[in-house]
Amino acid sequence: MIVLGIESSTELVGAALHVDGELRAAHSEAGRRRHAETLAPAIATVLEAAGVALGDLDAVAVDIGPGLFTGLRVGIATAKGLGQGLGVGLFGCTSLETLALSPLEEGWDGTVLAVLDGRRGEVFTAHYGRGQTDGELRELAPAVRHRPGDIAAALDGASGVLAVGDGALRYRELLEPMDGLTLSGERHASPKPEILTALAARRIGAGAPVVSAASIEAMYLRDADARINWVQRARVPAHGA
Repeated sequence: MIVLGIESSTELVGAALHVDGELRAAHSEAGRRRHAETLAPAIATVLEAAGVALGDLDAVAVDIGPGLFTGLRVGIATAKGLGQGLGVGLFGCTSLETLALSPLEEGWDGTVLAVLDGRRGEVFTAHYGRGQTDGELRELAPAVRHRPGDIAAALDGASGVLAVGDGALRYRELLEPMDGLTLSGERHASPKPEILTALAARRIGAGAPVVSAASIEAMYLRDADARINWVQRARVPAHGA
Protein backbone atom coordinates (compact mmCIF):
# COMPACT_ATOMS: atom_id res chain seq x y z
CA MET A 1 0.00 0.00 0.00
CA ILE A 2 1.24 3.47 -0.91
CA VAL A 3 0.22 6.24 1.51
CA LEU A 4 0.98 9.93 1.10
CA GLY A 5 0.93 11.94 4.32
CA ILE A 6 0.29 15.70 4.51
CA GLU A 7 1.33 17.76 7.53
CA SER A 8 0.46 21.45 7.84
CA SER A 9 -1.10 22.02 11.28
CA THR A 10 1.78 24.13 12.64
CA GLU A 11 4.63 26.21 11.21
CA LEU A 12 6.25 22.94 10.07
CA VAL A 13 4.87 21.98 6.66
CA GLY A 14 5.70 18.81 4.80
CA ALA A 15 4.82 15.45 3.29
CA ALA A 16 5.96 11.85 3.54
CA LEU A 17 5.45 8.67 1.56
CA HIS A 18 5.08 5.14 2.91
CA VAL A 19 5.26 2.17 0.57
CA ASP A 20 4.25 -1.23 1.97
CA GLY A 21 4.78 0.01 5.54
CA GLU A 22 8.21 1.53 4.98
CA LEU A 23 9.14 5.19 4.83
CA ARG A 24 10.37 5.97 1.32
CA ALA A 25 10.66 9.74 1.47
CA ALA A 26 9.92 12.72 3.72
CA HIS A 27 10.36 16.44 3.36
CA SER A 28 9.42 19.32 5.67
CA GLU A 29 10.37 22.90 6.35
CA ALA A 30 9.27 25.82 8.45
CA GLY A 31 6.48 27.39 6.42
CA ARG A 32 6.46 30.80 8.13
CA ARG A 33 2.71 30.89 7.48
CA ARG A 34 3.35 30.13 3.78
CA HIS A 35 1.54 26.82 3.91
CA ALA A 36 -0.01 27.01 0.45
CA GLU A 37 3.32 27.89 -1.18
CA THR A 38 5.26 25.24 0.76
CA LEU A 39 3.01 22.18 0.73
CA ALA A 40 2.70 21.45 -3.01
CA PRO A 41 6.48 21.47 -3.58
CA ALA A 42 6.93 19.20 -0.56
CA ILE A 43 4.51 16.67 -2.03
CA ALA A 44 6.26 16.83 -5.40
CA THR A 45 9.62 16.33 -3.69
CA VAL A 46 8.65 13.14 -1.86
CA LEU A 47 6.93 11.63 -4.89
CA GLU A 48 9.99 12.25 -7.03
CA ALA A 49 12.38 10.97 -4.36
CA ALA A 50 10.40 7.75 -4.01
CA GLY A 51 9.83 7.30 -7.73
CA VAL A 52 6.07 7.24 -7.22
CA ALA A 53 3.45 8.90 -9.40
CA LEU A 54 0.29 10.49 -8.03
CA GLY A 55 -1.75 7.82 -9.78
CA ASP A 56 0.02 5.13 -7.75
CA LEU A 57 -1.35 6.35 -4.41
CA ASP A 58 -3.71 4.10 -2.47
CA ALA A 59 -4.59 6.59 0.28
CA VAL A 60 -3.87 10.11 1.48
CA ALA A 61 -3.35 10.80 5.19
CA VAL A 62 -3.75 14.31 6.57
CA ASP A 63 -3.36 16.11 9.89
CA ILE A 64 -6.84 17.29 10.91
CA GLY A 65 -5.71 19.44 13.86
CA PRO A 66 -5.92 21.13 16.17
CA GLY A 67 -3.51 23.78 14.98
CA LEU A 68 -3.22 26.87 12.81
CA PHE A 69 -6.44 27.63 10.95
CA THR A 70 -4.77 28.54 7.69
CA GLY A 71 -2.44 25.55 7.80
CA LEU A 72 -5.25 23.11 8.50
CA ARG A 73 -7.41 24.50 5.72
CA VAL A 74 -4.57 24.25 3.22
CA GLY A 75 -3.65 20.70 4.21
CA ILE A 76 -7.18 19.35 4.33
CA ALA A 77 -8.19 21.08 1.08
CA THR A 78 -5.13 19.60 -0.63
CA ALA A 79 -5.91 16.12 0.71
CA LYS A 80 -9.53 16.38 -0.40
CA GLY A 81 -8.51 17.54 -3.85
CA LEU A 82 -6.13 14.61 -4.23
CA GLY A 83 -8.66 12.14 -2.88
CA GLN A 84 -11.39 13.29 -5.23
CA GLY A 85 -9.11 13.64 -8.24
CA LEU A 86 -7.43 10.27 -7.79
CA GLY A 87 -10.44 8.38 -6.47
CA VAL A 88 -8.64 7.26 -3.29
CA GLY A 89 -9.71 7.33 0.34
CA LEU A 90 -8.49 9.73 3.02
CA PHE A 91 -7.37 9.07 6.56
CA GLY A 92 -7.20 11.71 9.28
CA CYS A 93 -4.83 11.81 12.25
CA THR A 94 -4.69 14.54 14.88
CA SER A 95 -1.70 16.76 15.42
CA LEU A 96 -1.64 15.82 19.11
CA GLU A 97 -1.42 12.07 18.58
CA THR A 98 1.24 12.57 15.90
CA LEU A 99 3.23 14.70 18.36
CA ALA A 100 2.89 12.09 21.10
CA LEU A 101 3.85 9.12 18.95
CA SER A 102 7.26 10.52 18.02
CA PRO A 103 9.01 10.11 21.43
CA LEU A 104 7.19 6.83 22.08
CA GLU A 105 8.61 5.44 18.85
CA GLU A 106 12.04 6.61 19.99
CA GLY A 107 11.78 4.61 23.21
CA TRP A 108 10.21 6.89 25.84
CA ASP A 109 8.75 4.43 28.35
CA GLY A 110 6.34 6.76 30.12
CA THR A 111 3.33 8.64 28.84
CA VAL A 112 3.29 11.77 26.68
CA LEU A 113 1.40 15.02 27.07
CA ALA A 114 1.11 16.77 23.71
CA VAL A 115 0.80 20.55 24.12
CA LEU A 116 0.22 22.79 21.10
CA ASP A 117 0.25 26.56 21.32
CA GLY A 118 -3.32 27.64 20.62
CA ARG A 119 -2.44 31.34 20.57
CA ARG A 120 -4.64 33.86 22.42
CA GLY A 121 -3.18 32.61 25.74
CA GLU A 122 -4.50 29.07 25.28
CA VAL A 123 -3.13 25.60 24.59
CA PHE A 124 -4.47 22.41 23.04
CA THR A 125 -3.53 19.27 24.96
CA ALA A 126 -4.08 15.52 25.01
CA HIS A 127 -2.43 12.74 27.05
CA TYR A 128 -1.25 9.48 25.46
CA GLY A 129 0.43 6.22 26.34
CA ARG A 130 1.10 2.76 24.93
CA GLY A 131 -1.40 -0.09 25.09
CA GLN A 132 -0.21 -2.77 27.52
CA THR A 133 -0.98 -5.67 25.21
CA ASP A 134 -0.46 -4.35 21.67
CA GLY A 135 1.87 -1.40 22.25
CA GLU A 136 -0.29 0.87 20.11
CA LEU A 137 -0.93 4.53 20.87
CA ARG A 138 -3.70 4.98 23.43
CA GLU A 139 -5.53 8.16 24.36
CA LEU A 140 -5.52 8.66 28.14
CA ALA A 141 -7.17 12.09 28.12
CA PRO A 142 -8.90 13.61 25.07
CA ALA A 143 -7.97 16.74 23.19
CA VAL A 144 -9.08 19.88 25.00
CA ARG A 145 -8.50 23.63 24.85
CA HIS A 146 -7.62 25.43 28.06
CA ARG A 147 -5.35 27.95 29.75
CA PRO A 148 -1.71 26.98 30.31
CA GLY A 149 -2.27 27.17 34.06
CA ASP A 150 -4.75 24.28 33.82
CA ILE A 151 -2.24 21.80 32.40
CA ALA A 152 -1.45 20.34 35.82
CA ALA A 153 -5.12 19.51 36.35
CA ALA A 154 -5.21 17.81 32.96
CA LEU A 155 -2.49 15.39 34.12
CA ASP A 156 -4.53 14.39 37.17
CA GLY A 157 -1.45 13.50 39.22
CA ALA A 158 0.21 11.30 36.59
CA SER A 159 3.98 10.82 36.75
CA GLY A 160 6.58 9.78 34.19
CA VAL A 161 5.07 12.19 31.67
CA LEU A 162 6.98 13.81 28.80
CA ALA A 163 5.59 17.14 27.58
CA VAL A 164 6.07 17.80 23.86
CA GLY A 165 4.99 20.45 21.39
CA ASP A 166 5.45 24.15 20.77
CA GLY A 167 3.01 24.93 23.56
CA ALA A 168 5.19 23.07 26.05
CA LEU A 169 8.19 25.10 24.89
CA ARG A 170 6.36 28.41 25.03
CA TYR A 171 5.15 27.79 28.57
CA ARG A 172 8.22 25.90 29.79
CA GLU A 173 8.64 28.13 32.86
CA LEU A 174 5.19 27.03 33.96
CA LEU A 175 5.73 23.34 33.18
CA GLU A 176 9.29 22.72 34.39
CA PRO A 177 8.46 22.91 38.12
CA MET A 178 5.69 20.29 37.83
CA ASP A 179 6.41 17.02 39.64
CA GLY A 180 6.47 13.95 37.43
CA LEU A 181 6.75 15.99 34.23
CA THR A 182 9.76 16.10 31.90
CA LEU A 183 9.96 18.75 29.22
CA SER A 184 11.16 17.76 25.76
CA GLY A 185 13.04 20.12 23.42
CA GLU A 186 12.84 21.49 19.91
CA ARG A 187 13.12 17.98 18.46
CA HIS A 188 9.50 17.35 19.42
CA ALA A 189 8.14 20.86 18.90
CA SER A 190 5.97 20.08 15.86
CA PRO A 191 4.18 17.03 14.43
CA LYS A 192 6.28 15.46 11.67
CA PRO A 193 4.89 14.20 8.35
CA GLU A 194 6.82 10.91 8.56
CA ILE A 195 5.22 10.11 11.94
CA LEU A 196 1.76 11.08 10.69
CA THR A 197 2.15 8.86 7.64
CA ALA A 198 3.50 5.92 9.63
CA LEU A 199 0.59 6.16 12.07
CA ALA A 200 -1.97 6.31 9.27
CA ALA A 201 -0.37 3.46 7.30
CA ARG A 202 -0.25 1.28 10.42
CA ARG A 203 -3.90 1.90 11.24
CA ILE A 204 -5.06 1.35 7.67
CA GLY A 205 -3.04 -1.85 7.55
CA ALA A 206 -4.73 -3.00 10.76
CA GLY A 207 -8.16 -2.55 9.18
CA ALA A 208 -9.12 1.05 9.95
CA PRO A 209 -11.23 2.34 7.05
CA VAL A 210 -10.32 5.23 4.78
CA VAL A 211 -13.11 7.73 4.17
CA SER A 212 -14.36 9.98 1.40
CA ALA A 213 -13.21 13.56 1.01
CA ALA A 214 -16.57 14.81 2.25
CA SER A 215 -16.13 12.95 5.54
CA ILE A 216 -12.84 14.63 6.55
CA GLU A 217 -13.30 17.57 8.89
CA ALA A 218 -10.84 19.70 10.83
CA MET A 219 -10.61 19.55 14.63
CA TYR A 220 -10.29 23.25 15.40
CA LEU A 221 -11.35 23.23 19.09
CA ARG A 222 -12.02 26.98 18.70
CA ASP A 223 -13.66 29.39 16.27
CA ALA A 224 -11.40 31.18 13.81
CA ASP A 225 -9.90 34.44 15.06
CA ALA A 226 -11.83 36.34 12.40
CA ARG A 227 -15.11 35.01 13.79
CA ILE A 228 -14.05 35.71 17.38
CA ASN A 229 -13.20 39.33 16.49
CA TRP A 230 -16.50 39.74 14.61
CA VAL A 231 -18.53 38.42 17.56
CA GLN A 232 -16.69 40.69 19.98
CA ARG A 233 -17.22 43.67 17.70
CA ALA A 234 -20.92 42.84 17.39
CA ARG A 235 -21.25 42.92 21.18
CA VAL A 236 -19.91 46.48 21.42
CA PRO A 237 -22.84 48.96 21.38
CA ALA A 238 -22.89 51.33 18.45
CA HIS A 239 -21.86 54.92 19.26
CA GLY A 240 -24.79 56.79 20.67
CA ALA A 241 -26.90 53.64 21.20
